[in-house]
Amino acid sequence: MLNIGFSQDIHWSQFNDNPIFQNPANSGYFKGDYRFVGNYRDQWRSVSVPFSTFSLSADTKLKRNNNIGIGLMMFHDVAGDGQFRTMEFQGNLSYLFKITQDSSHVLRLGLNLGLNHRQLNWDKFYFDNQFNGIQYDPSLPTNENYQTDRKTNLSTGLGATYTYQPEKRKFFTAQFAAFNINQPNQGFYNELVKRDVRYLFNLRAQYPLGFDFDLIPSLNFSVQGKYRELSLGSSLKYTLVERLGVYRALYAGIWYRTLDAAYLSVGADYQNWFVGLSYDVNLSKLVPASNNRGGFEIAVRYIINTFKPKQVLHRVCPDYI
Repeated sequence: MLNIGFSQDIHWSQFNDNPIFQNPANSGYFKGDYRFVGNYRDQWRSVSVPFSTFSLSADTKLKRNNNIGIGLMMFHDVAGDGQFRTMEFQGNLSYLFKITQDSSHVLRLGLNLGLNHRQLNWDKFYFDNQFNGIQYDPSLPTNENYQTDRKTNLSTGLGATYTYQPEKRKFFTAQFAAFNINQPNQGFYNELVKRDVRYLFNLRAQYPLGFDFDLIPSLNFSVQGKYRELSLGSSLKYTLVERLGVYRALYAGIWYRTLDAAYLSVGADYQNWFVGLSYDVNLSKLVPASNNRGGFEIAVRYIINTFKPKQVLHRVCPDYI
């Protein structure tokens, strides 16, 4: 009998560059009017069938009330020999509370609703019952009593983000989120297999080191069932130019994911665009098979700032003057 237990959500090395996936409270929390983010990850190509993941998201603030943010996200993931496929569509809603009048302290709360679809190809698996004593015979029955090859369900999540920003280049952010709160059934057999709640805790800060350099350390910790993942590290930002509407900046960082990998990241800001690249060096027990090769990841962000003409009030002089 084949025992399958898929219980861990996908993860990203560039977790700070996929804000809506990280926390629904991040929806609409950025400088600008519309934000579009794309992420792609390719890993374990040197070990087995490559695991490929991509996501797309878009978020904005309501024009009538800038304290309300909305966001949409989808991701698609394919893993393993059985082509285990996960597709999810999520809608996020957030609200900003100004703790102080100058907005140096703010709190955002977020709600996440998702539609999750999972499926696999049973024909891609090999079973002991299909061994005829001499060789593998795919025409033999598997004797597997699976109920279905696909599963669709709803998921819910909540999140909160606190930010303290006394200056333009200095801030501190703490985040907490919980996903799969309703623990939907993801079993392909007749028994109930609940998806574990995924808890996420994140700390991030920025501190200026000089006129052009900023240090941006971060820590990301997630818990889902028996799985634990801790990622920590820092990026160094160098601002090339920021004046008269011209903006350019470069990033370089080093990170460590406990018991799994170390990875390097580089990135660049060009006006409203950001592009980030990272590569994981595998340090886990898979090293004999992976030869330290892990995964490649790319993140792309684009922010639209719509032109808002200033409303100028003119005083009309009477004709007799």
